[in-house]
Amino acid sequence: MLDILTYPDERLRQRAEPVVEVTDAIRHLVDEMAATMYGAPGIGLAANQVGVLKRIAVIDVDYPDGEPNLLVLINPEITDRQGQITWEEGCLSFPDVREDVSRADKVTVNALDRNGKPFELIAEGLLAVAIQHELDHLDGVLLIDQVSFLKRQMIHRQLVKNKRAG
Repeated sequence: MLDILTYPDERLRQRAEPVVEVTDAIRHLVDEMAATMYGAPGIGLAANQVGVLKRIAVIDVDYPDGEPNLLVLINPEITDRQGQITWEEGCLSFPDVREDVSRADKVTVNALDRNGKPFELIAEGLLAVAIQHELDHLDGVLLIDQVSFLKRQMIHRQLVKNKRAG
């Protein structure tokens, strides 16, 4: 299991770099990220959240309620957004924080799978929300950036206080 960075760790603000080649080392990282996500437990994890600045995300919106259905996104890019939905989001890098965030209800994403094969996926609802959330991480954009200034200040103060308290 990998260590998940938590806010206000500045490494969460760094933009991830594209994966040049999908190698055994990248596949191993994907496996470690998936194990970390499932163990947390969470439904998504971006490489930035474990201190690796590579454009990789793992998502599974079916687990733990159903069978594991891991989605691996390497070098993902959203090519289309439609509609709007507001969803209460959480984040492994923001323990105990849940906030309503408005995002596109339907997205089209192009990416590479764990073997480096390109694919396109059209996602709706929770999966679309999770994809947008994880791609934000890859760009250094955080959950706290999606809320009002006042909420951002309150969350920041609370998480800094919690981190100092251990």
